[in-house]
Amino acid sequence: MDRMPSWVRQHVAALRALLVLTVVTGIIYPLVATGVAQALFNNKANGSPIEKDGKTVGSAIIGQSFTDADGPVKKYFQSRPSAAGDGYDPTSTSASNLGPEDVIDTQDRKSLLTQVCARSKAVGELEGVSGARPYCTPDGVGAVLKVFPDHAVSVNQACPATSFIAAYQGLRVECAKPGEDYAAGKTVPVRGNAGTPAVPADAVTASASGLDPNISPAYAELQAPRVARERGLPLDRVKALIAAHTTGRALGFMGEPAVNVLELNLALDRA
Repeated sequence: MDRMPSWVRQHVAALRALLVLTVVTGIIYPLVATGVAQALFNNKANGSPIEKDGKTVGSAIIGQSFTDADGPVKKYFQSRPSAAGDGYDPTSTSASNLGPEDVIDTQDRKSLLTQVCARSKAVGELEGVSGARPYCTPDGVGAVLKVFPDHAVSVNQACPATSFIAAYQGLRVECAKPGEDYAAGKTVPVRGNAGTPAVPADAVTASASGLDPNISPAYAELQAPRVARERGLPLDRVKALIAAHTTGRALGFMGEPAVNVLELNLALDRA
């Protein structure tokens, strides 16, 4: 080594460091971390799988849909919406990145407000309650006007739809003509008089990850009469199962109580 040129010695030292770090960080550390995880947290390390009749049917930490070709399967509790791929896809976990200012539909995409309104209307119809909520029209789109000096346009209600209000501050309200550019108008969301929504917020909004396996106790309670009716079970029995699968706040103060939908549905199948 002493007879090697200095630049050769530097390259040899760098190669040794590369090999040592590769072995330590690429082989030894992963094996140790995997071994410790398997020994101490076996179920969580393997994805918290849930089994039924000896087969894995899902994960306790990843939500899934309970639908078929006709829509929601009525004998099951329904999960909250998901923006991860086609729904609850772990390889596409993400939020929609849409915020409260996203209120106007485009030709290519429904606004966040219209998505919320449509979901609320659908849930209300499924559960037999009012799906009305502030800033939503009766037909399930965002109640948003583009206001001009001599008229206003309900921009999310394409003609020949009937506008959710006939007039706004003395101006006639028209339906939106497809292809018309209304960007110059003043954007005015209209709150309406819907009052407190019967459909909870988690029934109409996706989680940040798109993989939330839980729903709120309020959403579970809303669905309980339908599930009990479809299964021929006493309502009190279904509510008892909801309570049994409700977890409280972490450490008693962090987060909100939650109901794991998959575990609850499996308990119903056993019942």
